[in-house]
Amino acid sequence: MRYNEMKREELIRERNALLEQYEAYRSEGLKLDLSRGKPAADQLDLSMDLLNAPLAAADCVVDGFDCRNYGCPWGLPSMRRFFGELLGVPAEQVIVGGNSSLALMYGTISRAMLFGLANSPAPWSTVPDRKWLCPAPGYDRHFAITEKMGFELIPVDMTPEGPDLDQVERLAQDPAVKGMWCVPKYANPTGVTYSDATCRRLAKMKTGAPDFTVMWDNAYAVHDLADRGDELANIFELAKEAGNEDRFIAFTSTSKITFPGAGVSAMAASSANLDAAKKYLAVETIGYDKLNQLRHLKYLKNAEGVKTQMARHRALLEGKFRILEQTLSRDLDGLGIAEWTHPKGGYFVSLDLPDGCAKRTYELAREVGVTLTPAGATFPYGRDPRDRNLRLAPTCSTTAELGIAASILTVAVRLAAIEKLL
Repeated sequence: MRYNEMKREELIRERNALLEQYEAYRSEGLKLDLSRGKPAADQLDLSMDLLNAPLAAADCVVDGFDCRNYGCPWGLPSMRRFFGELLGVPAEQVIVGGNSSLALMYGTISRAMLFGLANSPAPWSTVPDRKWLCPAPGYDRHFAITEKMGFELIPVDMTPEGPDLDQVERLAQDPAVKGMWCVPKYANPTGVTYSDATCRRLAKMKTGAPDFTVMWDNAYAVHDLADRGDELANIFELAKEAGNEDRFIAFTSTSKITFPGAGVSAMAASSANLDAAKKYLAVETIGYDKLNQLRHLKYLKNAEGVKTQMARHRALLEGKFRILEQTLSRDLDGLGIAEWTHPKGGYFVSLDLPDGCAKRTYELAREVGVTLTPAGATFPYGRDPRDRNLRLAPTCSTTAELGIAASILTVAVRLAAIEKLL
C-alpha cells in the first residue's frame, strides 16, 4: 500500500517495525560507502599488465618521437588518433593532456577568464554578472569550477532526453550566460544519454554570447552496462552543419578504463579553439607524460581494445547495479515514496524521494554507517530546492557490502518518508 494512503496508526506500526531493523543495523558497527563513483579493486586489477609490460629503449620511440624526452606537446600522434576515434573527431582536433580531464576543464575555463576563447569579445573575467547553465541533478565538481570562477550558477531541469532545452534556449539569450556543463552520455547522476534531437537543438540554438561554450564532458563514452548501450550523436558534426563548430569543447579520459588518477585525458575542439588554447598551453607546459601515453597505447591499442577492456569492467559491474536495482524494487516499489533511474551505463543511479526527505535519509543512513553523497550535492551550490535527490554509486563496494548498504538505504528512505507524513 502507498504510504500516503495509510492511516496514522498503520504508519506508526510500520515506523516501529522499521526502527527495529534500523537499530539492529546500528548495533553492527558498519562502515559502508555508496558516495563516490570509484572503480573497485577487482576493476583496477584488470589493468595491472599496463604497468608490468617491460619497455626497451627502442619501444620508446613512437611516431618518430622519443617518449623519454621533451617534445610533442599536444600528445603523441598515435594517442591523438586513439582519442579521436573514441570522440569521433580527426586527430588534429585533439589535445592529449595529463592524468585528469577535470584539470583540462579547469584550465579551459581559466584561460577563458584570463584571455577569452576563439570568439570572445573580451576575457570572461571582465563580464559583469556572468552566468553559467548547470543541468541538475548533475556533477558537483563541474559546478565547483564555475562557482570558484565567480559565475552565477543557474540550474536547468534534466529530462529523459537531456537538459530541458526550452529552458536552455531561453536562458542562453542573455549575453552574460557564457556556457553550460554537459555530461552527454550516461549523465552523472541520472544515467541519461542526450537524444539526437537534444544534441541537434544544442548545436543549432541561438545564443546571446558569441562565445557561448558547451563543456561536453563525455566521461562515460564507452561505459556500457547493457548489450546494446546508448548511442550518442556526434556533436561536432552537428555543430559544423549548424555553423557553430566553435561552441563545443569535449573532454574524456581513460580514468575508469584503466587507473583513475593515473590515466590519460584528452580534449577535442574546433581548430580555432585549439589554436587559442595552444598559445597558452605552450607557456604552461613543455608537454604531458608521453611514457604514460605510450603505456596506454601498448595496452589498449585502439578503440577495439577499449571495447574489450570495457567488457571486462561490465562483467564486474553488472551484478552490482542489479543488486541495487533489486533491493530498491523489493523494498520501495508500490509505496509511492521513491523513483530511481535505470541506466544502461555509467557509474550512478539517481534516486528521487518525496520533497524534504533527502537530507533526512542521508542522516539516517550515516548514523548506522552508510556514507552517501551529501543531499544537495547534485545541484548548484549544494542546494536541492526540493531536497529530494540522492546520487547512489554502487561500483566501489563488494557485492556483499552493497546488498547490506542498499537494504539500510531503503530502511532510511522509508523512515524519512513516514516521519514526513506523520
